[in-house]
Amino acid sequence: MSEKEGMSEELEDTINQFRKESRSQSMKEPGFLKETSDSINKASDYLEKKSSSQIYETHPRRNTLESISSSESKSKGNEEEKKNLQFSETSTRTETSQSLSSLTGRIAEYQALVNFLSHDTAGEVSPQVSEENQKQLSLEADNFTVNLEAKGLQEFPKDILKIKYVKYLYLDKNQIRTFQGADSGDLLGLESLSLQENGLSSLPSEIQLLHNLRILNVSHNHISHIPKEMLQLGNIRQLFLNNNYIENFPSDLECLGNLEILSLGKNKLRHLPDTLPSLKNLRILNLEYNQLTIFPKALCFLPKLISLDLTGNLISSLPKEIRELKHLETLLLDHNKLTFLAVEIFQLLKIKELQLADNKLEVISHKIENFRELRILILDKNILKNIPEKISYCAMLECLSLSDNKLTELPKNIHKLKNLRKLHVNRNNMVKINDNISHLNNICSIEFSGNIITSVPIEIKNCQKITKVELNYNKIMYFPVGLCALDSLYYLSVNGNYISEIPVDISFSKQLLHLELNENKLLIFSEHFCSLINLKYLDLGKNQIKKIPASISNMISLHVLILCCNKFETFPRELCTLENLRVLDLSENQLQKISSDICNLKGIQKLNFSSNQFIHFPIELCQLQSLEQLNISQIKGRKLTILPGELSNMTQLKELDISNNAIREIPRNIGELRNLVSLHAHNNQISYLPPSLLSLNDLQQLNLSGNNLTALPSDIYNLFSLKEINFDDNPLLRPPMEICKGKQLYTIARYLQRADERDEKVLEKIFKIVANNITETNFKFLCQKLNLANSETDMPTKSTVSLSERAHQALVVWKTQSNKLSLTAAALRDQLIRALAMIGAYEIMDKITALNLFTRAIKF
Repeated sequence: MSEKEGMSEELEDTINQFRKESRSQSMKEPGFLKETSDSINKASDYLEKKSSSQIYETHPRRNTLESISSSESKSKGNEEEKKNLQFSETSTRTETSQSLSSLTGRIAEYQALVNFLSHDTAGEVSPQVSEENQKQLSLEADNFTVNLEAKGLQEFPKDILKIKYVKYLYLDKNQIRTFQGADSGDLLGLESLSLQENGLSSLPSEIQLLHNLRILNVSHNHISHIPKEMLQLGNIRQLFLNNNYIENFPSDLECLGNLEILSLGKNKLRHLPDTLPSLKNLRILNLEYNQLTIFPKALCFLPKLISLDLTGNLISSLPKEIRELKHLETLLLDHNKLTFLAVEIFQLLKIKELQLADNKLEVISHKIENFRELRILILDKNILKNIPEKISYCAMLECLSLSDNKLTELPKNIHKLKNLRKLHVNRNNMVKINDNISHLNNICSIEFSGNIITSVPIEIKNCQKITKVELNYNKIMYFPVGLCALDSLYYLSVNGNYISEIPVDISFSKQLLHLELNENKLLIFSEHFCSLINLKYLDLGKNQIKKIPASISNMISLHVLILCCNKFETFPRELCTLENLRVLDLSENQLQKISSDICNLKGIQKLNFSSNQFIHFPIELCQLQSLEQLNISQIKGRKLTILPGELSNMTQLKELDISNNAIREIPRNIGELRNLVSLHAHNNQISYLPPSLLSLNDLQQLNLSGNNLTALPSDIYNLFSLKEINFDDNPLLRPPMEICKGKQLYTIARYLQRADERDEKVLEKIFKIVANNITETNFKFLCQKLNLANSETDMPTKSTVSLSERAHQALVVWKTQSNKLSLTAAALRDQLIRALAMIGAYEIMDKITALNLFTRAIKF
C-alpha cells in the first residue's frame, strides 16, 4: 500500500530545498546516495494528496546503492542551480556532497568499463573477464565501479575481482548464495558491496573476509538473523538490511563502532538490545515498519544521531530520555499509536523535521515554541482540535500539514510564520480562512479542501507567490475573486462547491494551466474561460451546461476537457476547433449522435462517450486515426446492439470499452485493431468470438463476463499477452465455468486442447458405431443428408467392399470436407446426430447416447 500518493511540484521544491541543506552535513561515503536521503526525507511523500478523502499508504523507498550512476551524474550539471536554491543558513553536512561529486567523476571515468562488463556478461551464469581486459583495466586507474545487476549469476563472480582496483561492486537481482571460491586476497580492496534481491536466507560466512568493506547493502532478501561474522566488519560505515525477516538484533556490537548509517526498515524487530549505544558514531537509523511496541530507551543514548525513522510501528508513548538526543534533526513517527507527546521531546532544539501523521494525538504542547529550527511539521490524521498560538515561534517553518484533524480555526498569529510555503488543512471543520493569511508573503501552496468554508478573503491577493490552491468540497458560493489577482497561480481546484457564475476577473488569469470546477452550479460555459489561452486542463463536469460558445476556439492550449454529467443533448460542434485537444469526456449526457466535424480533432487520444443516448454506434468516431482509448459503455444510457465493421479503421486504438450494452456479436474484422491492449465487453449478449480476435497479439485485458458464450475457441492460447481475463456469468459448457473461474489462460487453453483431443476420439468411435450398425437404405439417406456423393458411384462395388467399410470411408470424407469450414469435432458430432435423427436411425442414436454418457462420466 502506498501512502504517499504523489507530491506537488511546489511542495517538492520546498522539501528538496530543506533536504539539500540537511543532506549536505552527513556521511562521507558514496553509498549514502539514496537510502539516506529517503530516510531523512519522508515529508515530501505526504503533502500532495487529492482533494477528496485519501488513505495514507506507505511507499516502498529505494535503497542507497540503486541507480548510483544516474543519481550522481546529475549532481555536477546542477551545481550552479543548487547554489541558487540553497537556504541562507550555512549547511552543516557538506562532506557528503563532496564525496558524491568525487564518486561522480570516478563513475564517469569508468562508465565504459561498466557498460563493457554489463554487456559482455549478459545472460551468463559465471562471467569471466579475459586476461587482456584485466590488464587493460588494471592500467587504467586506481579504483572503479563494477555493475553486474540482473545477470543471472548463481555464484560470486570471483574472476571480476582479479582486476586489481575494484572497490564498488553491485550484484543486485541475481541468485548468489555464497562467496565460495573467492580469494580473500582479492576481496581486501572491496569497499562497497550490494547484494539486493538475491534470495539470501543468511549472509555467507565469508563476509568476514571483507575487512575494508565500508558499505554493505543486502536489502530485499530473506535474511532472518544477523550472523556474528558480520559483526567483525570493523570498518563498516553503512549497513542496509531493509525488507528482510530479521526478528532480533545482536547485542555484541562493539566492533561496529564506526557504523554511521544503519537501515533495518521493514523487518520483524520487536525490541533492540541495551548495547545499542555502542554504536557511538551512528548518525542515521531507520527502523520503519517493524513491530516495536515501545520506544527503545537505548535509542536515546546514541550521541551522534541526527535522523531517526520509526514510522509504522506500534509505539504508544515516548520516554523522558528522548531529551538526550541533542543532535537529532529528523524524527519520523508516522503511523504509530501515540496519544500524547512527552514534554521532553520539546527539548530537541535542533529538530528540523517532525512527522507525526496517523497517530491519536489530541493536543500539541505550547512548548512547541522551542522548535526554532523546525522546517517541516506533519500532523495529519490525528484528533487535534487546535494548534497552540506559540507555533508562531517556529520562525523557520516551511511546511505545515494539518489535514484530517478536528480543527475549527488556525492560530490567530499564524501570519508570523514568514517562511511558510505550504499550508495544508484539508478535511477539518474550518469555517473560514482568516484575513491575516495575506501576511504569509512566501506561501506557495494552500489547501483547505473538505471543510465548511463559505468564502475566501479578498486579501489573499497579497500572497503573490501562490502557485497552487485547492478549495474542494466546501460551501463556497461565489468564485474567489482575490485569486484572479495572483500572477503566479497556475493550479486552481474548487470542485464540489456552490459556484453558479464566473466573474470577468478570471479572464486576467492567463497564466492558469489547470482549472477544476467540477460539481458546482454552473449553467453556462462562461466566455470568460475562453480568455485562458494557456489553460491545458479544464474540468467542468457535473454542472448544468448545455452549450459551448464559439470563442472556445481561443483556448489553443487546451489538452484535457471534462464535460461529463452536464445537460448536452447535441454534440457541441464548437469543440471540433480545439486542434490540440487530447482528452474529451462527454459521458453521462443526452447525446444521440456525433457531428462529422469531430474528424477535425486530429490529435485526440482519449474519448469518453459512455452513458449517453446513442441510437446507433456513432460511426463518425471511426474516422479518428489518432484515437487510443474509447469508452462507449452504456450503464445509464440507451443500449447499443451492433458494432460497425468500420471500427477497425481506428488502428491506433489501445483500449476499447463497449460494456453494458446489448451487443450480440463482435465485428469479424476486430483482429485489424493490432494495437488493442484492453477490451472490456462485459454485460452484453455476445454468443460467439470471431477467429480474428485471436490475432490480437498485444491484448492484455479481456473482460467478457455477463454474456451468452457457451464455448471458447480452442486457439485462445494464441492470445499469449493476456494477463487479465474474465468469463464469469456466461453459460459456458466448453470449458465448464469452474475451469474459467480461476481466470488463468493456461488452464483454459490446456482444457480446450485436451477437450479437442477427446472429441476427436469420441467422433471416431461414433463413426465406427454408425458404420457397424447402419443399413443400406439408411446409409443412402444419410449420404443425402450430409451432402455426400452417392455411394454406388464413388465407392468400390458392394461385392468387394463391405457396407461398414463404405460407410466409414464416407464419414471420413465428410469430416475432411467439413474441416475446410473450421468445424470442431463436437460440432460435427452434433450435426451427424441430427442427420441420424432425420433418417430415423434411432437404434444407432441410442448407442451414441450411451457412448456420450460413458465419456462424460470419465473424470476429465
